[in-house]
Amino acid sequence: MRLRSLSKNLLLRVLVAIVMGVVFGLFFPEWLARVFITFNGIFSQFLGFLIPLIIVGLVTPAIADLGRGAGKWLAVTAAIAYGSTIFAGLLAFLVAKASYPWLLGGDRSVNGLENPEDHALSGFFDITMPPVFDVMTALILAFCIGVGITFVKGNSLHRGFGELRTIVMRIVEKIIIPLLPVYIFGMFLSLTMNGQIVLVISTFLRVVILAFIMTVVILIIQYCVAGLVAKRNPLVMLKNMLPAYATALGTSSSAATIPVTLECTKRNGVDERVAGFTIPLCATIHLSGSTMKIVLFSLAIMTISGMPINTWQYIGFILLLGVTMVAAPGVPGGAIMAAVGILQSTLGFDETAVGLMIATYVAIDSFGTACNVTGDGAIAAVMDRMLKDKSGRLRDAPAESTV
Repeated sequence: MRLRSLSKNLLLRVLVAIVMGVVFGLFFPEWLARVFITFNGIFSQFLGFLIPLIIVGLVTPAIADLGRGAGKWLAVTAAIAYGSTIFAGLLAFLVAKASYPWLLGGDRSVNGLENPEDHALSGFFDITMPPVFDVMTALILAFCIGVGITFVKGNSLHRGFGELRTIVMRIVEKIIIPLLPVYIFGMFLSLTMNGQIVLVISTFLRVVILAFIMTVVILIIQYCVAGLVAKRNPLVMLKNMLPAYATALGTSSSAATIPVTLECTKRNGVDERVAGFTIPLCATIHLSGSTMKIVLFSLAIMTISGMPINTWQYIGFILLLGVTMVAAPGVPGGAIMAAVGILQSTLGFDETAVGLMIATYVAIDSFGTACNVTGDGAIAAVMDRMLKDKSGRLRDAPAESTV
């Protein structure tokens, strides 16, 4: 079965897995739930091992396919991703400043909230699968080799990485995508059986609702801009990205969703070579949804706790946060862990405030990740338009692909 046909019914399978995970979590015995959590631990380790290889296997030949203009287009993609992330953070800041005085009015207690992961069930055993190198190393390696290939006259190395891409996609097609619904079922089964999740969401329910609304608003803005640039219907583009949104909703991992995001992006008419380097890159550096969530919840905690909010200081925090997000691993909770340092140094969060941030972020991690992933498709569409000339051929790319 081809990846395209798998992705067409993946949305339905993911939604069924989410519903079943929530329902079964209400009555599943602990021992049976731990069976699925054990599987999730193994599958998660395998994903962590595979993700750097996916990045090298997809990004390197994609950059090589772009020709000698690759370095310039990588810089443009990074600039657009950073701009999108900062825009989401500033928009969230303005909305929070305008709404929190009345939205969070009255006495509210945040005492007793703990990190939901501290109460999560554990598997029967763990299997460690350390990756060959981390995600940032994989990106730098892929960029260096991909750009280097464009200056090599022979095509042996280019062809070799093209074959590596085929191997990676076959693993994704035959193993990762078929097992994703089982993994998502286990994720929501664990979340439902975790009482702290309910406590966190109920305490910050109004902020959670606002975060969801902001997710929709940000995606609509991103795709209106992308549709205007790419001259396509933004609603159709968003519809084509639904499988990626649902997958990210279940996995809470931008990196784990890369294969599905790639396929959805290509269904939006984006050239395979453009998608091949923008999607893995943006999965690491474009975190508009995560930034929006961190801004909303940090301001909520500051408002409830009576901490002073200096506008210019907070804008500086957002600009720094956009850079810090580049170092965030594309795994569940990666963004908030990368942001802990600047929350403490820039906003003055103590251990209690940081603990609250982790608790609130982890509780609804998937919504921010889904926004990140879906937004990647919009950036890919913009880059596809910018990279093509009037005839529809990629600028600076070789006339015929060597792989």
